[in-house]
Amino acid sequence: MKILVTPTSLGPNSGIRAMEELASFAQNLVFNPTGKPLGERDLIRLLDGCDGCIAGVDHFTANVMENSPCLKVISRYGTGVDGVDLAAAKERNIVVCNTPGANAQAVADMTFGLLLSLTRSIPALDRRTRDGQWPRASRVELYGKTFGILGLGAVGKAVAKRAAGFSMKVIACSPRINKEYAERNGIVEVDFGTLIRESDFLSLNLPLKEQTRHIISASAMKAMKKGVFIINTSRGGVVDEAAAQVLLREGHLGGLGIDVFEDEPAVDSPFFEFENVVVTPHTAAHTVEAVQIMAAMSVRNLIDVLSGKSCKYTVL
Repeated sequence: MKILVTPTSLGPNSGIRAMEELASFAQNLVFNPTGKPLGERDLIRLLDGCDGCIAGVDHFTANVMENSPCLKVISRYGTGVDGVDLAAAKERNIVVCNTPGANAQAVADMTFGLLLSLTRSIPALDRRTRDGQWPRASRVELYGKTFGILGLGAVGKAVAKRAAGFSMKVIACSPRINKEYAERNGIVEVDFGTLIRESDFLSLNLPLKEQTRHIISASAMKAMKKGVFIINTSRGGVVDEAAAQVLLREGHLGGLGIDVFEDEPAVDSPFFEFENVVVTPHTAAHTVEAVQIMAAMSVRNLIDVLSGKSCKYTVL
């Protein structure tokens, strides 16, 4: 059995418990040598002879699968499957599975880390203080403000609980909202138009699909309050990045917290020029705890599929 492991946090010396289980199952483990998500050429090369893959945010195109005849399962180390051509996988009988909810607490923590960094200018104040300055910065409080959530899944729910802890009014828009859960937790269900008009802070927690690509468009951002802060820990493609940059320059957006980009890894992004933008390298899910959980789930999914057992978290 030969398995490719692409997430760089699951290297051969990572100390992750699940990797010991995987090593006992498969005689040959192949690891990502590049330190970044893999494109077509590298995936095809590394997948040669592989029966399965523990996959990060790599791009499993139809061409990759066509040139990987031994591949039987793509086990996502994470929730999103937008990097996998699901139609091509279905056509070739390749099982795709994921780890829903495994990193929800980690991503929710990062959401508020980015939000507080923006609203209190923490990164900029840190830099200036280290440079020998003693600056003053009157910024905004979270208390009593309206916190909007687009996508009330596992991450959205975890984010909502943290917002409630800051005594914020929480409103949410989600395609499959649990009304009973929302009422029980003081979350007000609203439509998309109301969400973007009323939010002082907006957290994006939804998957990237055809329907959600650029859902935060130029027109949507122009309809938001002047000075709104947007936090994106979902997928870069849900935001029209070019439009966001224009509205930042015009002063309409108060700031952006970005853990995800349309093109990753992000190199020389125009967002880097803005002091009211805080960026991180698609790392919201990576805490010690979340890595262990995602690794355990993704490894178990892969072993179950290749052993002919039922897999609870199969996407297709």
